[in-house]
Amino acid sequence: SKMTPQKLIKLAFDPFQPGFAKMIPALVRDYDALPSSSPLKAKLAEPVSLLKGWDDKWGADSIANSVAVFWGDALYHRKVAAMRAAGIRDYVGYLTNTASANDRLRALSDAIDKLTADFGSWKTQWGAINRYQRLNDDIKPVFDDSKPSLPVPFDSAQWGSIASFGTVHDTTKKWYGVGGNSIIAAVDFGPKVQAWAATVGGASGDPKSPHFKDQVHAYITGELLPVFFYPEDLKSHTERVYHPGE
Repeated sequence: SKMTPQKLIKLAFDPFQPGFAKMIPALVRDYDALPSSSPLKAKLAEPVSLLKGWDDKWGADSIANSVAVFWGDALYHRKVAAMRAAGIRDYVGYLTNTASANDRLRALSDAIDKLTADFGSWKTQWGAINRYQRLNDDIKPVFDDSKPSLPVPFDSAQWGSIASFGTVHDTTKKWYGVGGNSIIAAVDFGPKVQAWAATVGGASGDPKSPHFKDQVHAYITGELLPVFFYPEDLKSHTERVYHPGE
């Protein structure tokens, strides 16, 4: 009874990722158990220390989120065939409790190598990797690292985030959104309907239109825009009025 649309929006953009909160302590234990003679001991010391002190929250300026996502993806792909063969649905539990220490540590080593190869350093902020780009209105988008894009602070829902930004990076170094949240809204069905919403880009498919990407800020930040349901709402926000056929 105390929930409001604004509280709902805040909950939906909570940056905490429970998947990593479960998985990272296992990784830290694996690392601590490594003998000092292991080559991984020195290589992973700083990344493990970073993850150990992390609050498991996404953010555009977070290096730890970059390391965690690259590690989680590398570990998942290492074990995905075995999980599918066993019919495992709780992949977070499996990667935390059933995957081997070697799997977790080698996946982190691979993640560090991948980040360094693609971005020059494993200490790369998440917003420099995870990007929004809309160049045209093609059904199948094409992405280009050399063209303008915007940082997105949240990542895939795979690790527990409600705000979800699924990406591709088959032909690029940066990761560009193609899935996850598309239209987001909070609606209050009271005596008078109120709602706040945003689309992943804008209402127009014309790249020359001011409305082609005018909702990106709202989508990325969670500062959703009011929806105009009633004539009195529209009066001060109408660009033009027309009748069909005119």
